[in-house]
Amino acid sequence: MKVTFLGTGTSQGIPVIACRCAVCMSLDYRDKRLRTSILIEQHNTSFVIDTGPDFRQQMLRERVTKLDAVLFTHSHKDHTAGLDDVRAFNHLQKKDMPVYGDKRVLEALQKEFSYVFSEHKYPGIPSLELHEVTNQPFAIGEVTLTPIEVMHYKLQVYGYRIEDFTYITDANYISEEEKAKIKGSKVMVLNALHKDPHISHFNLEQAIALLTELQPEKAYLIHLSHLMGLHSQVAKELPDFIEIAYDGLQLTL
Repeated sequence: MKVTFLGTGTSQGIPVIACRCAVCMSLDYRDKRLRTSILIEQHNTSFVIDTGPDFRQQMLRERVTKLDAVLFTHSHKDHTAGLDDVRAFNHLQKKDMPVYGDKRVLEALQKEFSYVFSEHKYPGIPSLELHEVTNQPFAIGEVTLTPIEVMHYKLQVYGYRIEDFTYITDANYISEEEKAKIKGSKVMVLNALHKDPHISHFNLEQAIALLTELQPEKAYLIHLSHLMGLHSQVAKELPDFIEIAYDGLQLTL
């Protein structure tokens, strides 16, 4: 399995355009974080988890020419806003794009992209095929995924486990029952917004504590705001098995 981090940042806490903070001014490519998304390639199947506002830029940067599906974690716009740009893959692949998400996600997409689902379709708009995800294992092509229900304050969000790889974003609570699905993962990806407490995201201290509890062989932090600080500095504060992910990072599992 090949994993590509398309984006590792967030809209949360990002300063205004004119900001000259250390992260904004950094020349380290690891500090240039687009909105969080990931590309999974396995068994001749490729799909993205979330399509934020930077989706088109991420696809172009990684030169993605084949996309079999889109999978969503939740319905917030920083994770869904780029869905319209799957139209390029409709054109290339001459078929509808399968889209997976829970009931709330699918309902939100039908409202926010109502023109896609109208009776009289405008030529060239995206063509989507909706599939509802519940808290049961399912398959995308030849890839089997196990949903992991986590809480983003009061909103249910799905993380996903694929074999020994677990991916969770936008969470601040995971029940013991759902943690049991994660245990034994060799690689785990987890959100860590910044260092201060937050109402709906794990902060750095909480993310480290959870990863230490679950003990994956390797862990990567995502969904980082500028308030987290510079990659090079924060990396020094982490246990040996935890790293900060960065845009364009690729893993082979």
